[in-house]
Amino acid sequence: MSKQNTETKLGKSAYKKELRRLQIELVKLQRHIISYNHRILIIFEGRDASGKDGVIKRITQHLSPRETRVVALGKPTERENRSWYFQRYVSHLPV
Repeated sequence: MSKQNTETKLGKSAYKKELRRLQIELVKLQRHIISYNHRILIIFEGRDASGKDGVIKRITQHLSPRETRVVALGKPTERENRSWYFQRYVSHLPV
């Protein structure tokens, strides 16, 4: 028996079209969040070369740089490894 691949791959033009649609929705979301004075925190964590940089670049590409902040943290210290997971990010959060 052969295993069927249920995933659908997008062609390059379909990928770009979908990416553009999603980026437009992100800009709309950012405008809504700004108008209601809300904030969103998104944390990407993973090993080196896991694709985080590419994802972050695509997400922030069309967002307002005045309203968007990206912080790249280094490898956790021994102390950070023993503390609560979220503690590493607290010092980088807005007041």
